[in-house]
Amino acid sequence: MTVRMRFALACAGVFFFLGALTVTGVYFVVRSQLEHRADLIRPDFPREYSYGDSYEAAYRNAMRVRAAYQRETLSGVRTVGGLIVLAATAGAFGVGWRAAGWVLRPVKTVTETARRVAQSHDLTERIAYEGPRDEVKELTEIYDTMLDRLARSFDGQRRFVANASHELRTPLTINRTLVDVAVRRPDATDDVKRLGESLLLVNARHERLIDGLLALAEGEQAVLDRRPFDLTDVAEHVLDQAGEEAAEREVTIHRLLDSAPTTGEAVLVERLVQNLVENAIRHNQPKGEVWVTTRRRAEQVELVVANTGLHVPPYEIETIFQPFRRLHGDRLRSERGSGLGLSIVRVIAEAHGGTVTARPRDEGGLTITVELPVDPSAP
Repeated sequence: MTVRMRFALACAGVFFFLGALTVTGVYFVVRSQLEHRADLIRPDFPREYSYGDSYEAAYRNAMRVRAAYQRETLSGVRTVGGLIVLAATAGAFGVGWRAAGWVLRPVKTVTETARRVAQSHDLTERIAYEGPRDEVKELTEIYDTMLDRLARSFDGQRRFVANASHELRTPLTINRTLVDVAVRRPDATDDVKRLGESLLLVNARHERLIDGLLALAEGEQAVLDRRPFDLTDVAEHVLDQAGEEAAEREVTIHRLLDSAPTTGEAVLVERLVQNLVENAIRHNQPKGEVWVTTRRRAEQVELVVANTGLHVPPYEIETIFQPFRRLHGDRLRSERGSGLGLSIVRVIAEAHGGTVTARPRDEGGLTITVELPVDPSAP
């Protein structure tokens, strides 16, 4: 039940209680005034005076009239008073509803601003409520202060990840160059070459990890520069690039690409599609299959990537979107990535106002669906 409804019901309840109390009081006052008073109906004559039959008949008739008048009057008080109380209670509910709307109007403005900030991931926006120094003003100031702290915290985290990733990339590049030169020397022994290949493999894994951290830090930023593009063009470009790796792993890719206009940062969405396609190819089986579908549905566009592979337990579906989580215990298999792929997918989708869901296929493998808002200017 909303605050506005509770306020209106409280007004109606208070008025009903007071009205019922008032009608009850009036009822008992009227009843006491209409009670039988013998000194008014039967005069106080001397004892030796005897009443006649005609007087007694008139007395009984007067008593019946008094009783009928009392009964009808009290019934009228109950009926009319009850109807007035009910009508006034309904009016009090309406007045309370309107008054609550007027009182809660500043809170509604604050709520709309907070919802816009939450949906846009733009922590630079503030409520900046202009009004009297009251409880609402105090609440908005506390909320703005919280946004300031959150913005500084998130910016600090992103700067740290970006700076650390850039600082780590330089020595890894130097290591890769030195190992590559050592392996290619004419006098390099077989042991040296095998060691160099292992080092290059580990170095490549670390480079992918750093690239993933950079993409994760970039994807967590709000997508402010929204430009229209077609998700189908991005998917075709990624699939063309992934064709060689799919052929090496004997994986067949099926394309079901329909127009899917959306808005956002096309480079980030390309990274999203690339991660999904690479996961579908690498976490597959020899002579496996991958299905990539793009389509438009009402106010959403969809990207669906399905692949064959090992069976995935339903209880592990949510864990695959967590950083550094891998299924089937393949943490040491560096050629399958750094464990950040699907985390980056979720971050990029949420930054664009979209969602990501996954479900296991009965035949093995996964079906991952990404939904993004449709381009409002698209026909």
